[in-house]
Amino acid sequence: MRILIVDDDPDVVAFVSAALQREGHAVDTAATGDDALWLAREAPFDAIVLDINIPSLDGVEVCTQLREQQNWTPILLLTGRAEVSDRVRGLDAGADDYLVKPFAVAELRARLRALVRRGAPARPALLCAGDVVIDPAAHRVQRCGQEVHLTAREYTLLEVLVRNADAVVTRDDIVAKLWDFAAEVGSNVVDVTVRRLREKIDRPFGAASIATVRGSGYIFRSHL
Repeated sequence: MRILIVDDDPDVVAFVSAALQREGHAVDTAATGDDALWLAREAPFDAIVLDINIPSLDGVEVCTQLREQQNWTPILLLTGRAEVSDRVRGLDAGADDYLVKPFAVAELRARLRALVRRGAPARPALLCAGDVVIDPAAHRVQRCGQEVHLTAREYTLLEVLVRNADAVVTRDDIVAKLWDFAAEVGSNVVDVTVRRLREKIDRPFGAASIATVRGSGYIFRSHL
């Protein structure tokens, strides 16, 4: 594997680089966010080990910019911060995993192997279908740049439909995503929820994105 290590602590860089090189990996290093962005654009890395607390641009901003540039290289965050909020920010920015310092090199290597096995499929922080934009981290929805306020269940339904845009989502799939096993779901509950969602996400914008596929389920059409 070719791995990029981004950390401004030379001791950490030397320690991690040596451990990975002993396993036969090629290792490049950077000490600042700006250098990390440049290297990530210039070379096809299999994984990036990225410290949150680095100069110029912090690790979260580096991660955000890489994802905005459609760079889906797996990213493992390193953090010495105990605050959960810092780790949440990094993961919501598009990082794939994190380790809290100090850490065992064996665990670092195992996490990198797991990330590389998953590959680098596109996994944007925002979900977009046509002019609808969903921010899963904030549970926010916009259409044509306007905020759309949904209930928790309406939001979940929209997210399911948008994640499967232009493909049919069956009624059974919707029930499985929106209700637990203990819930008693009436025969028309899905229809009612879809109708309420249409009233908020389609009707005010003169759109008909959510279509019924008779005998099958529903589809969110991203191209009208």
